[in-house]
Amino acid sequence: MYKSGGISPDDGDHRSKIKNNIPSNVKIIDFRSDTITKPDAEMRRVMAEAEVGDDVFGEDPSVIALQQQTAELLGKEASLFVPTGTMANQIAVMSHCWTRGAEIIVGDKSHIFLYEQGGAATLGGVHTHAVKNLNDGTFSLENLQSAIRSDDIHHPITSLVCIENTHNIMGGKVLPLAWLDELGRITKKLGLPVHLDGARLLNAAVALKVPPARLTRDCASVSLCLSKGLGAPVGSLICGSKDFIQRALRLRKVLGGGMRQSGILAAAGSLALARYQATLSMDNENAKIIAKRVSESASKKVTVDVEGVHSNIVMLNCLTEELGPAALQEKLEQVDLPHDAVSVRSMAINESQVRIVTNNSVDTEAIVLACEKIIKVIT
Repeated sequence: MYKSGGISPDDGDHRSKIKNNIPSNVKIIDFRSDTITKPDAEMRRVMAEAEVGDDVFGEDPSVIALQQQTAELLGKEASLFVPTGTMANQIAVMSHCWTRGAEIIVGDKSHIFLYEQGGAATLGGVHTHAVKNLNDGTFSLENLQSAIRSDDIHHPITSLVCIENTHNIMGGKVLPLAWLDELGRITKKLGLPVHLDGARLLNAAVALKVPPARLTRDCASVSLCLSKGLGAPVGSLICGSKDFIQRALRLRKVLGGGMRQSGILAAAGSLALARYQATLSMDNENAKIIAKRVSESASKKVTVDVEGVHSNIVMLNCLTEELGPAALQEKLEQVDLPHDAVSVRSMAINESQVRIVTNNSVDTEAIVLACEKIIKVIT
């Protein structure tokens, strides 16, 4: 159930097992993912009022505005609106790997490697070479250089390096600036482009207190998700050079990603980007509050690496068989009326950890209640 290559923490079937048995007066606090966020009243208003056109014809003004807004935010020449983050990553890989026999280098715990059905090979005929991800979401740059193929005709052609920031499976880790800079120096010297899977990139920018473009400076392309912590209902963007985006546009078409009056969705994305700092700052801070409270409980069953909580993801480390990940997830969700009317939804993601993802559906009061419930279960 928990082996690498299993159900994606954000994309799989993680429906509540006891949802139908929870009375309506129970307070449900949902930390399964930040993908559960819903448009608020202001976002619904801008969606309803969005000016639209046919985006496949390049005539939707709201999409055009969003693409320009995102390109400027991430310091790139152009961007393209697509339905999903997986499509964004796959288009990016195929756009870079335009030649047959191409190979990409990825982290072995990355979303591209584990949770996109091997799409690089399936869709693009691209070979994947995985290097070991370290606990901080990076990988050894020495290992990277060792993984680069020679000109031997028996080998595939190393064509792209892919990174992920923040790094989901490693606990929402923010990649260090020094590492990004050194990666950029090495790949530039080797003439290798870098693609950044930035599904939660803006959480990293907020955590480091830097402009997002600082984190994308040495990346030839970037994907950015609008429907996680940013709170928009649908959509991701791919950013890069004008030539890169022109290839991406062609690939979007063949993958069925061209939408028509998608300005309704783009308007939500534009609003989400305009207010990302306030939204994601709160999410990051709430994650730290939960981690600190769990640590202060001095539980012998569950621990948290407080210093390792960089963004909006908290990993609860299960130390006993009695309260393993599946049991912890179930106990957090269960209620015992009238004494306990709080149900906390989380996600067992491997053989030793439960993941909590803070998001804008959980306010300050709910964070307090969630902490109380977690501590009650683990102590």
